Amino acid sequence: MKMDKKFCSVALASTTIVLFLILTLSTISIATAQNTSSTAKYAYITNSGSTTVSVIDITTNKVTATINVGKYPYGVAVNPAGTKVYVSKEASGVVSVINTATNKVAATVSVGKKPWGVAINPAGTKVYVANEGSKTVSVIDTTSNKVTATVSVGNYPCGVAVNPPGTKVYVANSLDNTVSVIDTSTNKAIATIKVGNLPTGVAVNPAGTKVYVTNEYDVSVIDTTKNKVTATVTVGKYPWGIAVNPAGTKVYVTNYGDGTVSVINTATNKVTATVTVGSYPLGIAFSPDGTKAYVAKETSGAVSVINTATNKVTATVTVGKEPAAFGQFISSATT
Repeated sequence: MKMDKKFCSVALASTTIVLFLILTLSTISIATAQNTSSTAKYAYITNSGSTTVSVIDITTNKVTATINVGKYPYGVAVNPAGTKVYVSKEASGVVSVINTATNKVAATVSVGKKPWGVAINPAGTKVYVANEGSKTVSVIDTTSNKVTATVSVGNYPCGVAVNPPGTKVYVANSLDNTVSVIDTSTNKAIATIKVGNLPTGVAVNPAGTKVYVTNEYDVSVIDTTKNKVTATVTVGKYPWGIAVNPAGTKVYVTNYGDGTVSVINTATNKVTATVTVGSYPLGIAFSPDGTKAYVAKETSGAVSVINTATNKVTATVTVGKEPAAFGQFISSATT
C-alpha cells in the first residue's frame, strides 16, 4: 500500500512537472509568436499639446499604452523593425527614443533648434531630423544614439523623407519654398528643387522615382531622376500631412483647413476621392498592408481610421491632447 501511494505520488509529481513544462513552453511559444508578428501592429501618436505618445493597436483600434516623453512631442518615426520610435520635441530641441518592447524612453538625443520632421533610413541605422530653428538636418546613428553629422539645408526645414535605397533624403524648406536633396553618403545637400508656397510634408513612393510635397494650396510631384517638379495637384485647403500607400498607387493628403483627406491616383495625378474626417487633420500613415489609413486630428484629440478600399471612416480612436503624428508613425514591416 505504501508502495502504491509512493508510486501515485511520483506519478502525480511527474505529471505536474510535464504539464508545467508544456504550459511554460506553450506560453513562451505564444509570446514569441506575438513578439515576432506584432512589429507592425501599432501606431504611435504624438500628442503635441501634452507630454505623451498614445500607442494604438491597429488590429483592434484600441489604445494599449500611453508613454510619457516630455513636453510638446511632434514629429515621429518608427524604425522598419518596429522596435524603436523616434519622437521630436520642438521646445526642448531633443529626440526621445522609445523602446517598443517596454514602451519606455530608452534614450534622449540633443539635436538642433525646434526639431519637427523625423525620418529613418530603410536599414534602420540612421535617423534624420529637420531642425526648423537652425536650418539644419541632424543625422543620428541609431546604435550609439549620437548625432554624427549636421547638414545645412534651407530656411525652416519641416518635413523629411528617405528614399527606399537610403541614398537620398528629401527635406521641405517651408520659408524658401524649396526641397533640399541630401546625399546620404556625404551628408551634403546636392540639389535644391523649387516647389509651391510653404511646403511642409514630404513622402517618397516605394519605387523611389517620385517625391510628393504638400504646399499651402497643392501638392508638388517631383521626378527624382531630374530633380524637377513634373506635376502639381490641387487638393483641399492647407494640405499638411502626406503618405504614399505600399503599392505606390495612391497618395493620401490631410487638408488641415477643411477637415478632409484627398486621395490622389499616382498614375494620373488626379484627386479621385475626398474623405471627410473632421477638424484639423495633420499626420497620416498607412497600415503595412495598405488597407487602412490613420489620420491624427489635432483639435479633436482623436485619430480617424479610413478603409482604403471604400474611402470611408470606419473607426475613431480617442488619444491625447492635440495629436500631431507628423511622420511615419506606423512601422512599414509586414511581418
